[in-house]
Parts: sequence; structure tokens; C-alpha cells
Amino acid sequence: MPKFPLRYLLLIAALAMLVVSLQLGALTIAFEKLGLSPDSALLLFLTILGGSLINLPLFSMKSEPPKLEDLPPPLRDLYSQMPHTGRTIVLVNVGGCVVPAAFSIYLLTQHPLNIFYVILAVAAVALLCFKTTRALPGVGLGAPMLLAPLMAALVSIALDPADAAPLAFISGTLGVLIGADLLHLRDIQRLGAPFASIGGAGSFDGIFISGLVAVLLA
Repeated sequence: MPKFPLRYLLLIAALAMLVVSLQLGALTIAFEKLGLSPDSALLLFLTILGGSLINLPLFSMKSEPPKLEDLPPPLRDLYSQMPHTGRTIVLVNVGGCVVPAAFSIYLLTQHPLNIFYVILAVAAVALLCFKTTRALPGVGLGAPMLLAPLMAALVSIALDPADAAPLAFISGTLGVLIGADLLHLRDIQRLGAPFASIGGAGSFDGIFISGLVAVLLA
């Protein structure tokens, strides 16, 4: 078996370090625009990472059996071995939903935001997410990732340029939560999955990422 050249390994390692550095740099800029100190930003980030491992059950709902013919082959084999109970347990992810939502409330208390602007911005992002989110068999709910933060940033800049950063995070976070997840709970019934998690991808879920990207754009 041929050996993988060392220079390629070093190149891959260098690229990985570059990507991580860029991501951490973007996070630092976003948190600074929200008025967080480095220590507070690190604590928030670690809380999100740790919380991404925790899913809390909310309720269960009736669900239809999965349509195996609509699933890709690997998922088709997996679902065929799982007995359908007729119910889906809805969970909430701490890192991907609870912490970002709580941080949005914190920002509301720390910045002199016009509540009417907040409602208008959240509603605009929620409407966009509701219209663009689709139920994907065997996968869950999916939506274009950059549309929501772009909308949040544009609306926030237009409504409140002085406090565009916190308004963009709040509208990007709560707008995705409401429009992409909560308003599409009924669609989960048609997926036939045993579990469905709001904010289920933890810190990399669209809810939190949308908030941070919106801040960077604002």
C-alpha cells in the first residue's frame, strides 16, 4: 500500500489550522460587536459546545410511518430495521436552541432596542424561514443557511443602524427558531422519525449560526 506523502499531510494540517483560525477570528469579531468580553465570549462558546450534547424531551406527537421509497439507501436500511411506534418524540437541544434563545433575551435587556423593531425583524426572518424550509425524508427540516442571516442583517441595518448587531443576532436566532422549527412541527409528523430535535445540531445548528453570521454582516 503506497505511503501518503508527508508534505500532503502537512498541507492538510495547515489548511485545517487556517480554517479553525478563521472561524475563531469570526467568532471573536461577532462577540465583540455584541459587547462581550473575551472571557464572557469563551464561556458562552463553551456552554454552547457542552449544551450541544444535551437534548431535553418536550412532548411526543403522532407521526406517519416513514415512506421508505423516499429515503436514500443507507437510511432506508436503517429505518426498515426500526419498528414504527406511531409517535415522534420532540426534543430541544440546549446548545443549539436554549442557550441562543436565552442569550437573545439577555441582549434585549442590555441594549436599548425598540421592541417594535425587534418584533418586525424577527417576523421578517421567521416568514422567510417558514417559506424556504422543507421537510427532507430521513433527514429533518432543511433551509438555505445564508438567507436567514442575510435577511436579519439587512432588516436590522435598515431599522436600527446604531444597534444593528444585537438586533441582527436576536432576529437571526429567534426568526430561525420560530420560522424554520416551531412553525414546521406539523411537517415532522410526515417524516416518521422516532425523534426530532429543535436545534439538534448543537452549536453548528442554523439557529445559532444564523445569529452570528447576521452579526458579522450587520
